[in-house]
Amino acid sequence: MGAWDTAQTLAHHFGTLDAIMAADEATLQNVQDIGPIVAAHITGFFHQKHNREIITELRDRGVHWQDIKVSKSEHKPLQGMTFVLTGSMDSMTRDEAKDKLQALGAKVSGSVSSKTNYVVAGVDPGSKYDNAIKLGVEILDEASFLKLLSKHQ
Repeated sequence: MGAWDTAQTLAHHFGTLDAIMAADEATLQNVQDIGPIVAAHITGFFHQKHNREIITELRDRGVHWQDIKVSKSEHKPLQGMTFVLTGSMDSMTRDEAKDKLQALGAKVSGSVSSKTNYVVAGVDPGSKYDNAIKLGVEILDEASFLKLLSKHQ
């Protein structure tokens, strides 16, 4: 998981920057895909006086982070599932597909592993498609992917 993905996960879990800043390591580890090492780095970052001063200065100069409405009780139908996107699709970009999957609770990974539930293969899928076949991961073409999305929206 990259830094951007981690930031999105934290934002959607906590809703506000202040809530992230106040979270301790144990609380952070309750977030999907946040383990002890990442949790320690996050708390370490926010405990550094210099970093807090920079955030305060940015706020004082008018920089604000948008709060995200968090619904803790909401069940997301693809929660706990991992998808990998490969190739191009006619109906949407990979970023749009990723956003739709994440909105339904799925994790979107950049590489195929034995923990991957589905590989969504568009046109010219490349090595991720080959890895999915080798690992026996279920492959969805664009039509099957769109059907899955419509079923859960």
